[in-house]
Amino acid sequence: MSVEYVKPVPPPGEGENRVPQLAKVPNHVGIIMDGNGRWANARGLTRTAGHQAGEVALMDTLAGAVEAGVKNVTVYAFSTENWKRSPAEVRFLMGYSRDVLRRRRDELHSWGVRVQWWGRRARLWKSVISELETARELTAGNQKMNFTMAINYGGRAEIVDAARSLAAQAAAGKISAQSISERSFSAHLYGPKSPDVDLLIRTGGEQRISNFLLWQCAYAEFAFNPLPWPEYNREALWDDLLVFGGRERRFGAAVDKVAGS
Repeated sequence: MSVEYVKPVPPPGEGENRVPQLAKVPNHVGIIMDGNGRWANARGLTRTAGHQAGEVALMDTLAGAVEAGVKNVTVYAFSTENWKRSPAEVRFLMGYSRDVLRRRRDELHSWGVRVQWWGRRARLWKSVISELETARELTAGNQKMNFTMAINYGGRAEIVDAARSLAAQAAAGKISAQSISERSFSAHLYGPKSPDVDLLIRTGGEQRISNFLLWQCAYAEFAFNPLPWPEYNREALWDDLLVFGGRERRFGAAVDKVAGS
């Protein structure tokens, strides 16, 4: 069985289906792209083939997000824990992340998508950082949607890095410990201008957030989609957005009622 992962994706507005009427659209969607390996194993393919098949899923999902009016999408591309995988798979994921950016950056640019990345530079291949920065610079002026790749990223690592930055400022006498607030802490995260996550989607059937966007997901709604990532697409995204639109978000207010109750 071959995996066709470099094929073009219909641009936003040119797919066979049209985005449904949505009651509300999340401003920021986080996505844990899970199930690549299990999808591949079920078909007698290598795990790397599963990752390759996920490229089309990513592009089609991003196109669907643009069509739906989502302004921010952040995907878990490579976690700080992924270094524990086999050296062969780590090498593949590093090289593949670099190659996907190289293949798809012009396409994303033509859609008006701004590419960003969050994570630690340490241990990342220089060629990966180069492609990330090239895509960021190319698309810096785009305003249709912000697409962030979380690569060598961990939610706890992000919080620790923010704490270190604030501690250094306090030690230097630039700020006082008493002046630190949620707002000032947020300003030291990897994406200080990014809004909190409204909807976190995890594919593949697992129901955990795996150290992803811990600070930003404080009041996020969750969608645990059973589809493995290679089978996810814009229509699946729209289904999750429809479910999100039917929820009444509470933000700790016990007096609010769930929609339909």
